[in-house]
Amino acid sequence: MRTVTGPTERVVVVGAGLGGLACALHLAGAGRQVTVVEREPVPGGRAGRLTAEGYEFDTGPTVLTMPELIAEPLAAVGEELSDWLELTPLDPAYRAYYPDGSTLDVKTDTVRMAAEISRVCGPREADGYLRFVDYARKLWELERNHFIDKNLDTPLDLMNLNLLKLLGMGGFGRLQTKIDSFFRNPRTRRIFAFQAMYAGLAPHDALAIYAVIAYLDSVAGVYYPKGGMHAVPKALAAAAEKHGVRFEYGTTVESVQVLNGRATGVITTDGRRIPADVVVLNPDLPVAYRDLLPARRQRRLRYSPSCVVLHLGSSASYSKIAHHNIHFGGAWKGTFDEVIRRGELMSDPSLLVTNPTRTDPAAAPAGKQTYYVLAPTPNLVTAPLDWASLGHDYADQLMAELERRGYVGFRSGVEVERIVTPADWEAQGMAAGTPFAAAHTFTQTGPFRPGNLLGENVVFTGSGTQPGVGVPMVLISGKLAASRITGAAR
Repeated sequence: MRTVTGPTERVVVVGAGLGGLACALHLAGAGRQVTVVEREPVPGGRAGRLTAEGYEFDTGPTVLTMPELIAEPLAAVGEELSDWLELTPLDPAYRAYYPDGSTLDVKTDTVRMAAEISRVCGPREADGYLRFVDYARKLWELERNHFIDKNLDTPLDLMNLNLLKLLGMGGFGRLQTKIDSFFRNPRTRRIFAFQAMYAGLAPHDALAIYAVIAYLDSVAGVYYPKGGMHAVPKALAAAAEKHGVRFEYGTTVESVQVLNGRATGVITTDGRRIPADVVVLNPDLPVAYRDLLPARRQRRLRYSPSCVVLHLGSSASYSKIAHHNIHFGGAWKGTFDEVIRRGELMSDPSLLVTNPTRTDPAAAPAGKQTYYVLAPTPNLVTAPLDWASLGHDYADQLMAELERRGYVGFRSGVEVERIVTPADWEAQGMAAGTPFAAAHTFTQTGPFRPGNLLGENVVFTGSGTQPGVGVPMVLISGKLAASRITGAAR
């Protein structure tokens, strides 16, 4: 494993996102002097918090899986997860709604989930589910231990017996084909394949190795932290501060100072220089290259689709929905083609609706509700749409669509409305206007994904580098970045 050369005592981490915070904790546990510089007044990065008229909204990810990956950086400084976060398992993890009017509750207890699938789709489909769980669990254990939770410098790092095992499991075939080998019903095929969109691809194009996302999402468990997802970075930052990490909030880094090919510190927009032996960059990787580092030719990347998110404070409540709700449109492959290949808005949208106040009433004024509505859209490279003029009309279309799907009076109940479009993601510093970074194509996966070590002593963390997108992967990326500095084998 390549590591930072030269001294590593003083580390400056630019950005207090989940990757930067995990990295800071691992470094603090290894005895490094760490300063985290964050442009916002609070930690979190994409996992931020929006307050409006008594309503509280998570601005980034809303689904939390694998809490043990939060426990790891805390354990690096001798802290226990339970002392910092109160986690509630969600049951169901999701409720899926299908065009024929049927619903399927995704339960993370396999016995109960098999019974639910048998009820909705028949006993043969339940047998397929149990076989899928066994397959996906083995796939996750193999991938995590030997490919995900490991710094990969070249494709040669993959050449071992475990790669043969992965090949033998069909990991490099197509995800939809693998899912279809376990399931015959279109409802189960969708609920265990839609997660490919998180990796930036249609299930028909994604590699079967990404079945692990469905495993994390639907089998390993989904949790809600008290106080929302933003409670996670708040806890990590507070633990880091307790163990000597210094934070400078409300401070924007203008550039990384480089002398003779080696980073020597960072320069802030107010003209200060913060010296460093090592610089860790948590901003979106292509943007960090473009804005913070000396000019160099950048690799051309293929980006994931983006999304429009509606943060809605409402007087309307719906007793039949769950915390997380997935509403599938009638189209399937065609929907992915529209968004990913043709750069069009979904004509028959599939939508995620999260209702956090179902679990945490404190997120809204008494008797009110918060809703988070996510609709996949093309990114700004695939389709540079004029979101300044399109955004409000599209939000109205999405709310009208939800009313057609059973949310009676949804639009009239809205008291607070905040719309986030691809243009807003771009303004926040995300390349191509997508919060999902570079797509996980074969040539952008594992050792082919942009690396996390540049030159002698610049290290990257976050979704743009290895291992990739999603809260679990970003937390692992922080540990991998720290190991580049400490030399601890990962």
